[in-house]
Amino acid sequence: MKTVADDANGNAALRSRAVAHLKGSGAQAQADSMAALGVLYDLASSPSTASDALALLHELQVHQVEVDLQSEELRRSRAELELALDRQVQLYDFAPIAYFTVDVGAVLRELNLTGATLLGFDRDCLRGRSLDDFLIRESAAVLRAMLGRVTQGARSVSADLYLKSAQEGEVRFMHACAGRDPAGAHFLLGLIEPSAPRRFALPND
Repeated sequence: MKTVADDANGNAALRSRAVAHLKGSGAQAQADSMAALGVLYDLASSPSTASDALALLHELQVHQVEVDLQSEELRRSRAELELALDRQVQLYDFAPIAYFTVDVGAVLRELNLTGATLLGFDRDCLRGRSLDDFLIRESAAVLRAMLGRVTQGARSVSADLYLKSAQEGEVRFMHACAGRDPAGAHFLLGLIEPSAPRRFALPND
């Protein structure tokens, strides 16, 4: 035969289960809230625990508001991050300076639109090609030396490079600056042409 103490213990156990269901987070919290509603029904079915049911209902409502606020904050944060990422991509792609990401072998891993225009090819066609292909032999050696100094710890290294022009037999004078790519093991390279562009004819071998 059930006693008053048994009822009290059972009611306390029900409430403990409900509170435990309210302590989840994210998708788990939503599932736990549904389980807590089941416990709420059990509490409300007995006059002796009706007040507990009301208190639990209030807790569920507060919890739901908290979940909704968290979801809204996550959506807002995601929208802000996507906007910031899009802005950074635009700044990189449309910068007036040619930017390249190269590996230790001077192979192009990424480049902006200005860089693709400078080299005279579509960007997708340039990824995976060596920047050496677009430099005279002496400048290719200078570039490797620049990357070597960065590898040894130099924060930024500058030098002059000579880029093969689209016009056969000519080169373009460029100022280059190289540094470590903070996102990985590659290098960042910027090329800018002087305000007064200089072109030279390659000497005959």
